[in-house]
Amino acid sequence: MAYALLAKLPAEYGLYTSFVGFILYWAFATSKDITIGTVAVMSTIVGNIVIKVQKKHPKLQAPDIARALSVIAGAVLLFIGLTRLGRIVELIPLVAITSFMTGAAISIGAGQVPALMGISGVNNRGPTYLVIIDTLKALPRTKLDAAMGLSALFLLYAIRIFCSWMTKKQPSKKKLWFFLSTLRMAFVILLYIMISWLANRNIKALKGAKPNMTKAKFKILGRVPRGFQHAGAPKMDTELLSAIAPDIPVTIIVLILEHIAISKSFGRINNYVINPSQELVAVGFTNLIGPFLGAYPATGSFSRTAIKSKAGVRTPLAGIFTAIIVLLALYALTAVFFYIPMATLAAIIIHAVGDLITPPNVVFQFWETSPLEVVIFFAGVFVTIFTNIENGIYVTIAASFALLLWRQLFTHGALLGKVNIYRATSDTIAHKNDGAYAPGADSSSREAYIPISRKDGSNPQVDIESPYPGILIYRFTEGFTYLNQQGYMDELVHYAQSIARPTTLDRYAKLGDRPWNDPGPRRGKQLNVDDNRPILRAIILDFSAVNNVDVTSIQGLIDVRAQLDRYATPESVEWHFASINSRWTKRALTTAGFGYIDRERFASRQHWNPVYSYAPLDTPAPKLGDAEAQDEIHSAGHTGFPSGKVTTVHGQNRPFFHIDVPAAVESAIAGINTKLAHVSTGSSDVGAAELQTKHE
Repeated sequence: MAYALLAKLPAEYGLYTSFVGFILYWAFATSKDITIGTVAVMSTIVGNIVIKVQKKHPKLQAPDIARALSVIAGAVLLFIGLTRLGRIVELIPLVAITSFMTGAAISIGAGQVPALMGISGVNNRGPTYLVIIDTLKALPRTKLDAAMGLSALFLLYAIRIFCSWMTKKQPSKKKLWFFLSTLRMAFVILLYIMISWLANRNIKALKGAKPNMTKAKFKILGRVPRGFQHAGAPKMDTELLSAIAPDIPVTIIVLILEHIAISKSFGRINNYVINPSQELVAVGFTNLIGPFLGAYPATGSFSRTAIKSKAGVRTPLAGIFTAIIVLLALYALTAVFFYIPMATLAAIIIHAVGDLITPPNVVFQFWETSPLEVVIFFAGVFVTIFTNIENGIYVTIAASFALLLWRQLFTHGALLGKVNIYRATSDTIAHKNDGAYAPGADSSSREAYIPISRKDGSNPQVDIESPYPGILIYRFTEGFTYLNQQGYMDELVHYAQSIARPTTLDRYAKLGDRPWNDPGPRRGKQLNVDDNRPILRAIILDFSAVNNVDVTSIQGLIDVRAQLDRYATPESVEWHFASINSRWTKRALTTAGFGYIDRERFASRQHWNPVYSYAPLDTPAPKLGDAEAQDEIHSAGHTGFPSGKVTTVHGQNRPFFHIDVPAAVESAIAGINTKLAHVSTGSSDVGAAELQTKHE
């Protein structure tokens, strides 16, 4: 009922909304704990929308606005859920959610202080900072309501602190003290109803069919109609729909944010997994059907969900029993609600939203994890405080998208070098003084490849070697798409030209072949004979972080291949690819001419020596008629192979696709050594550059 007042609706609409959430959600739910009903943030946004719409359309009633908003938002959510697009909720990061919840909690809490103190004449729907300033100015107008509000707020926190303290003192009765703590709101409401009744029972103006509420000693809730007095089809006309249309997106976002965040949280706590699409179906159906019984937009409630979780519910059907209690309140307890002090309701709202504020230790964890996201967090909070909740939501989501794009646009790859890795357990750890291995340590080693820049936090004292003269290993640290391909390719060319020397200054046979924007070498400049860098022979790309490629990224590889071939002319650079995760990526690379040697280049390289990765067969041998599969299966019997039959991991027709970086390095080195050995015999007409390479 208190949240319904936040939505600028009569109190009974809160009961209608809670009943509908309990009675409908269980039929579609994938979370046993979630409770759909009125929540503070959604109610505040509905109230803001009602105020804004009524300024332009005074004839529209608040219940009609709220119910129409619920129908439209519910229909959209139902469509998203039925089309299985629930994964779109992952587009909104945790920082955006916590920022929005914190800002909204501060805004709601500040807006309830005037009601808590009995102060009238303060616009509690303006920017939060103005509400705080106006409230401080109006403190001299504080009334008796403050006694009902402040004492109730103090009592709520006192009970919670006491129960938390007793939980630590008596761990065996932890559940008992938890439920006593959750009952504090009901206890406080009942206590202050009794106090209010005792204070106002003899006021005759409050009795009769039309009570004069201004005669009460402090503001009270007043009459709540019995039953479903406002059931029926919601009003839906063009004037109303056009008036609420601009606010539908923020309504949908808040419904999704609160519900999915809460359901995922309790799914992790209780060890089950929710289906986001199905949850959106449940929320959408509830908000679509609810307005026919008088409900306004509803979503998952954290406090009620926590109570159900602690109570040990096993299925979503538990909501039916809660619905029965709400139905009983609608028909049998409405007379009791008459004397509820408004200041006490304000205290309950302030107490409830206080838990939505992100504590400082969590913000500090955000800072340690991702400092830039903390900037987004505070930006969202400040925008909410100085404008409104809706703007805070939009700013945090937009800033999160901008950060995601920025990280993609300005990502950097890594130039890898080789290190020899030795293993040692804690019992055979190396001596700290001289770095020598202790007796009994495993002296076998393996090769690993780490960034030369050491930005991965590796020990700066570790010796990183070049894998082989003329071989460059480059790792993509993010995806490889049109957003970041230019940065990757520029960096790759820079690394290639820094580790290898050019074979000629003027790479064009004719002066007219040179592009207009290529200045070429200075007149009279000669090759530096003292340049001891090797010729660029092979590039190995680590695709372990790449899941997809696109036309732009593949074209970038093609352009760089041509550029580096000119840099190493008359030779061509071999391109090896390691740890490709997708067959579609392999297909795209193959279409661009990577992964294999074309017929012309194959014919000119008679002494080509590819290295393949083999593995034992896990399935029965193919049929005799499957010639292609038979070609790739060999009977093991060579040294180092397991017994039985083995097959290539990536296929013999794609010799430049490798299972990992070490396999790619081994293949590249084998190819270079074979070529150099062939050159040294003088049996090949590969050109002067190869003969010169022999003496490097």
